[in-house]
Amino acid sequence: MYSFAGCSELGEVDVVSRSLGNVFRSDDIGKEIMQIALPTALALTADPIASLIDTAFIGRIGPVELAAVGVSIAVFNQVSKIAIIPLVSITTSFVAEEDANERLSMEADDSEVLKKGYAVDLEMEMKELIPQVESSCKSPTLTKSYRKTDDRRHIPSASSALVVGSLLGLIQALFLIFSAKPILNYMGVDSNSPMLKPAQQYLTLRSLGAPAVLLSLAMQGVFRGFKDTKTPLYVTMVGDAANIILDPIFMFTLRMGVSGAALAHVISQYLISLILLWRLMKEVDLLAPSINELQFGRFLSNGFMLLVRVIAVTFCVTLAASLAARQGSTAMAAFQVCLQIWLATSLLADGLAVAGQAILAGAFAKKDYNKAATTASRVLQLGLVLGLSLAIILVGVLQFASRIFTQDVNVLQLIGLSIPFVAVTQPINALAFVFDGINYGASDFAYSAYSMVLVAVVSITCLFIQSSSHGFIGIWIALSIYMSLRALAGFWRIGTATGPWRFLREL
Repeated sequence: MYSFAGCSELGEVDVVSRSLGNVFRSDDIGKEIMQIALPTALALTADPIASLIDTAFIGRIGPVELAAVGVSIAVFNQVSKIAIIPLVSITTSFVAEEDANERLSMEADDSEVLKKGYAVDLEMEMKELIPQVESSCKSPTLTKSYRKTDDRRHIPSASSALVVGSLLGLIQALFLIFSAKPILNYMGVDSNSPMLKPAQQYLTLRSLGAPAVLLSLAMQGVFRGFKDTKTPLYVTMVGDAANIILDPIFMFTLRMGVSGAALAHVISQYLISLILLWRLMKEVDLLAPSINELQFGRFLSNGFMLLVRVIAVTFCVTLAASLAARQGSTAMAAFQVCLQIWLATSLLADGLAVAGQAILAGAFAKKDYNKAATTASRVLQLGLVLGLSLAIILVGVLQFASRIFTQDVNVLQLIGLSIPFVAVTQPINALAFVFDGINYGASDFAYSAYSMVLVAVVSITCLFIQSSSHGFIGIWIALSIYMSLRALAGFWRIGTATGPWRFLREL
């Protein structure tokens, strides 16, 4: 197996284990990663934090409502991920590639302009030194064709992403609205359960925001491709602030309960979409000259690969939530709190994944393999450090922080049993997320799909076996195995220097 490596300024290759001292090095690569990763991590964490605040408010109503909303959020998030992850991942990679190619084209045009300008200047000097007979032939001059007449970028993938995102959002909304009850029944909330009514109310109302969610995330993918992660961060913060403000108003002042929580979230998502669209229209010409430029075929072919992968991921997490729900409202309430914390902290690593993906997509487009190797090595090192830091923090604070979400003694007891799994798996989760971003940046979508299917088969088997033998704790044991296998699958591709990483054999 090949040792994965990063490249130094001299172009030589250092094994990761020997270059860990460079993990916090403030060079160009390090600065570029941080400029993308930090805003992305904050933006990705903002929504789970808003969901945690929702959970805290709903927990004040009662454990039944908390469990009901937990099931509904799990359903909505997992169905959304089926469309979101392929859409955002492909958009980020394609936009980054097109942006890099456009910049290369502009640099080539500028070089040509300089050459022609130099030729014109030289000819003028010769005319001054050597008298010439007037001729009808005129010297070449610079024309307006080399000047940008519009500051907005022309990125076909951006237009494609918005169209696809809008359509997928509408489909998701209709699917969840008309299938809410059967899906909840499948999740273990039967017709006699007290969770059914509040869960159905929340899921139906929350589904109205699906078009806004898909559209806003498609636009975030475009901004990520431009390596602009600050704009999505600021807009997300505005939307989540609106959600937090509206929550107590709708839930308690207007006495809408869980329906108020769902409505507040929907309003915040449409607010985010409108602001992002306004900002994007200032930077990108979203009206494609022809439908052929929208590249739907390219989106669909690569999207299918990631769709297979996401279905595998979604099934594992949804099955875990379903198995928890079948053990009762107490187990589901505890699982909901732990899962939200698990995802919120793990998504910090997704900021590094997005940074790696955006930089790698541009590097591969330019065939800058030294930068590709260095970037991949650095984000993996940073991911490991981040995961270890999160593990230490969670062990120290999670036991006390769990009381924010509920005062139910039985729920708190189960949360306490889950803390070791939530904390210890943080380094593994961080590496798994970062490896995903690296493979997406290399456009290695097929491997990501096929490897995840194998991981899902093993993980699903573990979920059934562990939950039946160890109950609630068994679910977390199986989820830990699941994330470990994801990280291993990500490492295998790069570690063996195969696929798009064959160039590592020559460095």
